[in-house]
Amino acid sequence: MDDLFGFSVSDPYRWMEDAEDARVRDWAAAQDRLFHVCRAGWPERRLWASLLDEVSSFGVTEPPTVRGSVMFLAERARGDEQRRLLVVGAEGDTRVLVDPVEIDPSGNTGLYAWWPSREGERVAVQLEVAERPGSDIMVLDVRTGATVDGPLPRARNTSLAWLPGGEAFYYVSRVPDEELAPGDTRLQRRVRLHHIGSPWQDDIVVFGGEDAPDHYYGLTVSADGRHLAITAMAGPTSYNDVYMADLDDPRSPRFVRIVDGRATRARVLPRFLAGDDLLLVTDHQAPCGRVCVARRDGAGPAAWRTLVAEDPDAPLDECAVLDDPALPRPLLLVARTRHGASTLTLHDLATGRDLTTLPLPGAGVVSSLRAGAPHGRHAWFGYCDATTPPTIYRYDALTGEMEQRAGASIAGHRPRIRSRGVRYRAGDGTEITMFLFTPAGEDQGSRPTLLYGYGSFGMPMRPWFFPMAAAWVGAGGAYAVACVRGGGEEGQRWHDAGRGPRKHRAVSDFNDAAAWLIDTGRTTRDQLAIFGQSAGGLLVTAAAVQRPELYAAVIAEGPLCDMVRYESFGLGRTWTDEFGTAADPRQLPWLLRYSPYHAVTPGVPYPAFLFTGAVTDLQTGEAHVTKMCAALQHATTGDRPILMRRDPDTAHAAFPAGKEHALSTDILTFAAEHTGLSLTKAAPMPPHLTTADAGDVN
Repeated sequence: MDDLFGFSVSDPYRWMEDAEDARVRDWAAAQDRLFHVCRAGWPERRLWASLLDEVSSFGVTEPPTVRGSVMFLAERARGDEQRRLLVVGAEGDTRVLVDPVEIDPSGNTGLYAWWPSREGERVAVQLEVAERPGSDIMVLDVRTGATVDGPLPRARNTSLAWLPGGEAFYYVSRVPDEELAPGDTRLQRRVRLHHIGSPWQDDIVVFGGEDAPDHYYGLTVSADGRHLAITAMAGPTSYNDVYMADLDDPRSPRFVRIVDGRATRARVLPRFLAGDDLLLVTDHQAPCGRVCVARRDGAGPAAWRTLVAEDPDAPLDECAVLDDPALPRPLLLVARTRHGASTLTLHDLATGRDLTTLPLPGAGVVSSLRAGAPHGRHAWFGYCDATTPPTIYRYDALTGEMEQRAGASIAGHRPRIRSRGVRYRAGDGTEITMFLFTPAGEDQGSRPTLLYGYGSFGMPMRPWFFPMAAAWVGAGGAYAVACVRGGGEEGQRWHDAGRGPRKHRAVSDFNDAAAWLIDTGRTTRDQLAIFGQSAGGLLVTAAAVQRPELYAAVIAEGPLCDMVRYESFGLGRTWTDEFGTAADPRQLPWLLRYSPYHAVTPGVPYPAFLFTGAVTDLQTGEAHVTKMCAALQHATTGDRPILMRRDPDTAHAAFPAGKEHALSTDILTFAAEHTGLSLTKAAPMPPHLTTADAGDVN
């Protein structure tokens, strides 16, 4: 029992924070046995595995990165554990450049990121082993595939920007352990300059220091190689600084802060334009985002010229510059989302004038908008909706043609899905969007329902293609996504309305979504399961502890649960802008208001719980799962199980395909077991997948 600023805070399972303690290992092993005994009693697990396999996608799921005439893209073939990096030449010849499974046959090493040089002759590649902090960078010759440099160590969550010529780049890496104070677990990242062929020990630190121990950095070099821009953010905050430097000497850039994040309280993402201009994508004085033009000399926001104004009803997602000399004029392609459906508009880059709206395949979601470099006439983007797996399209700004170029495929028969948006009212009267996916052409009455949410860090929910949702609906259930406050569905104001002192609103919004589904006859308490991942795991766990009578089952994947001590685990110390800190007597009550671990009450018949996570979780920390599972097992008086599913050799949010499939199968089977959704009673699945009423908001 801790006394924190006059608050008595109970923490009976703190001893479980030491995963190396023999008592904790024995307890966890007993939990493993309990889970496997329960799973052995799920008679339809193999059927769920088969159905999930039929609706899972494989192939190319994101647009290529294009450098000159060379295209780089990732592909996962059916049966592959990891993605492979492919190179497509000017003549359309395709070859595998990196296959992680050839490097590590266990399948536990994944292709994390890749950064081609401007000329497309070299590529920096980062492979990551699940939940290991190394994340080395290797540099490959694109023509031969030979390793020409590396490894560069400690580059987890790096950004990387090549200088012209492909002989050097800037990147971000952590300070070596031997240079840190004992016990220092902060990020301690630095921006370094690396020359190909030089030892990493000789890499010069050009930015970052001890005064910014938990900062993330984003790097951009201008096309002519004369300027470097750095975005600096203290964790995933809602604002950032921007620094600019001339690269007369790349080894000692002279930085000027051109955006003060604490003053603007906004996110500002810079891109270099021709001449002395910068393109700024920002939510400064525009919660749903706008595009501005600014000079590189550091003039403040008052001097920014709005190029594409904010649309208060359609948050700005991303944009791409098309400035190939063959075009009559440089263009700007802008993606927005209105009520869950994306739009693509083409603008004059000089004036911002809206030229046209590009046709899309449906009322779905556009993502990863990319243009060729250093100059391009083509833009690539991904498209998906509730029934369409990621598909890659290319827009030609010279001809105006839009064509499908690649995409993912689905293995087998697929259910017909009705996808639509609805609006429900939260307890304070705020209208909130919910996406509903149900079997098309069937009676839309009460049915087993899986409700999903996230509600943190301004992350917007969209009606994406999600194999688990397709499988659940294919079995006759309903799948719902609640766009609660704290996310970014309605812009920065929506995020602000559900973070910090208002984080409890995200939880109440989610419970209001569940109550709406029940009150409108779409489901019942005994048919309703909820599911969340990471911060979404916090959302569903907190919601269920507050309103256990609403739910039959809860699935929390890699959740946060102990919000008083979350800063002690993983990357928690970098998330105080989102949640608050228990070290501040004003903010501790924010956390105690919804912290699920501290709200567990003995004698309550809690729903069934399934906590899932990596044995080692470098982001949230595994203690959240163990402590919450123990607290609920002790407290509940119900007959529904409280289970913990641990996975070795996996990461917080990245799995080999086989393990991801096994986890998804267990989640669906668990939810079905406790909501009454049976595959043996489901109608045969039609052979086509369609969307009806997509994007319709009622």
